[in-house]
Amino acid sequence: MKVVLDACVLYPTVLREILLKVAQTGLYQPVWSDRILEEWARATRKLGPGAETVARGEIALVRDAFPRVSTAERPEIEARLLLPDANDRHVLATAIAAHADAILTFNASDFPRHLLAEEGIARLDPDGFLRDLWQRQPEAVTAAVDTVRREAERLSGESWPVRRLLKKAGLPRLGKALDPAR
Repeated sequence: MKVVLDACVLYPTVLREILLKVAQTGLYQPVWSDRILEEWARATRKLGPGAETVARGEIALVRDAFPRVSTAERPEIEARLLLPDANDRHVLATAIAAHADAILTFNASDFPRHLLAEEGIARLDPDGFLRDLWQRQPEAVTAAVDTVRREAERLSGESWPVRRLLKKAGLPRLGKALDPAR
C-alpha cells in the first residue's frame, strides 16, 4: 500500500517517527514530494529560532532512510485538480503521480473523500491508519511504538506511558488499543 504522508503528519516528531518505523517494517510504503517536505520545514518556524534548521537536518535523515519514495512535482496534474484549499492540490497531485492508494492527513476538510475517490485515492487519518495496521500486524506496530517511546524517554528524561505519549501524538485510539487497562 502506497500512502502519501501530508506535511501535517510529518511535522510532529513522535507521530513521524512511529509512521516511519512502521514503514520500515514493510507494512506500507510512504510517499512524499520535495514540496511536502518543504512544508514540514517551514511549519517548524513557529517553534522559534533554530527549529527550521533542526527540521532540515531531520529531513535529510528521512531522505537518506527512504531514498526512493520522493515523487517529482507534476504541475500539469495539479493544475486540473480542485480542492477546498488550492494550496493542498500538490498533495493530491503527488498521490496521483505516485499511484498512491491514500493520503494520510489530519486535514479532513481539505481533502473531501468524494473528490479523492474520483482519483481512486482514499483519505486516512493517522490514528485509524495505524490502528488498522496494528490489528493486522500487532507485533510490528507495537515494536515501532515502543522504540519511539523509549527514545522519547531518553531525550526528555521523563517517563512516557504509551497511552499518554500516543494521545499527545494524536493517536488516542491506538494508545487505547496498546494500553487497554488505563
